[in-house]
Formats: sequence, structure tokens, C-alpha cells
Amino acid sequence: MDLLEEAYNFCEIGEYEKALKCYDKVLQKDPNNIKALIDKGVTLQNLGQLKESLSLYDRALELAPKNIDAMLNKGSVLHTLKRFTEAIRCYDEVLKHDKKSTMALAYKGLSLAELGEVEEALEYFKGALELDKYYDLANISIEKAKEILKSYKKLSTQASLD
Repeated sequence: MDLLEEAYNFCEIGEYEKALKCYDKVLQKDPNNIKALIDKGVTLQNLGQLKESLSLYDRALELAPKNIDAMLNKGSVLHTLKRFTEAIRCYDEVLKHDKKSTMALAYKGLSLAELGEVEEALEYFKGALELDKYYDLANISIEKAKEILKSYKKLSTQASLD
């Protein structure tokens, strides 16, 4: 079994520290190994080490600017850091190369919702569900967006009555 496979197996059982050691060994031998950079970034992200994971995604993108996995993961870190506009730019970049990325559509919807663009967010959730009707994130998010829209409509109706 190679080190990347071993690291993946450690991640599957929640042994993130052991996985990180495997990724470090791979990167010692090959500092430009895109898969190791991205997977180590995901592992650090799972551990809440967001700035470290972001720097690994950036490094992977320096080496492979069109890498969809690195760009998508970078967007998710930026979203978690509440840098929604930057996250949306990452999702747009992914969608430029893969218009059918359900994750990019749903994640962009989440970032748009955080920015108060609920109706536009709803369209992205619907787009993700058109591609994969079982995509949980989009299903959950579309219901949340509908709730937010209803409450906005009630508030604006009340405000116009006052």
C-alpha cells in the first residue's frame, strides 16, 4: 500500500495525525505532489486548521491553476472563514471548468445566502438538485432558503402595513 492510500485509510477512521505524517513523507519526497497537498489540506481543514489548509490549496493551485478539487476546497475554507465573496470567486472558477459541479453550485448558494442574496442562492440550490436530486446539502439549503424568503416577505409586508 502506498503512503497516499495509507493516509486516506487513516482519515477514514479519524486518525488525522497519522494521516498527516503520511502526507508529510510524500511531500518530503515530492513537494509538488498535488494530490498530497490537497488531501493534507482537507485533513487540516477537518482538524480546524483553516489557514494552514488554505496555504496548501494555494500551493496546489500555483502548481495546477485549474485543479477543481483545490479550488473547491479553497472556497469551502474561505466560506468557513466568512470570506464569502472570495469563496464565490472560487466556486465560479470551478463552474467555469465544470458546469455540473453539484458541490460548487450548492456551496455558492450557501455563500450567497450568507451575503443575503437568498433568492439567487435558491437558484443555485435548485441547480444542484437538478443535477443530483439526492444531494443532501442542496436539499437542506433549499428548505432553509425558502424559510428565510418567507420571513423576509412577512417582514416586508408588515413594514408596508406600518
